[in-house]
Amino acid sequence: MDTEDGADSGSSSGGNMTTVSQHTFGDKFDKPAFTISIIENMKEEYGLFVWPCSVILAEYVWQQRLRFSGVSVLELGAGTCLPGLVAAKLGLDVTLTDDSNKLEVLDNMRRVCDLNQLNCKVLGLTWGVWDESIFTLKPKLILGADVLYDASAFDDLFATVTCLLQNSPGSVFITTYHNRSGHHLIEFLMLKWGLKCVKLIDVFSFMPPNKASGLSGNIQLAEIVLISE
Repeated sequence: MDTEDGADSGSSSGGNMTTVSQHTFGDKFDKPAFTISIIENMKEEYGLFVWPCSVILAEYVWQQRLRFSGVSVLELGAGTCLPGLVAAKLGLDVTLTDDSNKLEVLDNMRRVCDLNQLNCKVLGLTWGVWDESIFTLKPKLILGADVLYDASAFDDLFATVTCLLQNSPGSVFITTYHNRSGHHLIEFLMLKWGLKCVKLIDVFSFMPPNKASGLSGNIQLAEIVLISE
């Protein structure tokens, strides 16, 4: 069961309301395996809100937990980082990243890790910026929830994904996204950066009914790898 019943945890000095949402995961509706708490701010930028694509990707990580056992994980554009936190809850080595300039989002990521008593690395990583840190990252599983929303950032995103995949042979990038009008641009840029989609899933095919009922729109999940693999 996934619930997003925010419990009011107070207002910030700027009058922005902060809430804590609860997200549960498990094979049995009445006996969840664990719950993740997320600090959200409804009046702040996109990175401080749990979007449906994040809920979907987190559920996929849970359902594919045996497949991903023991791998290192990196989440791009993590924001409230629900997928990455699920991976950490499963005992995986997780690095959570978001734009280096979004200091408030990065700080919130650290608070959420502390709230859930999870030891994740939090790193500022701006897509298309080639600082030393990106070349030291070698994740086997790269996650990105709703990172394909701003067409002007697609090229930098795929450049960064390609770099990470090249750093770690055999790795995969899994993303959930709304199938908007930019689909042809996505296909073009994937080809440009030497990427291919090896699995494209309608998310309603695997989401539990109680979670699927709160979703709308054409949302897909894609698994992407290097063409050379």
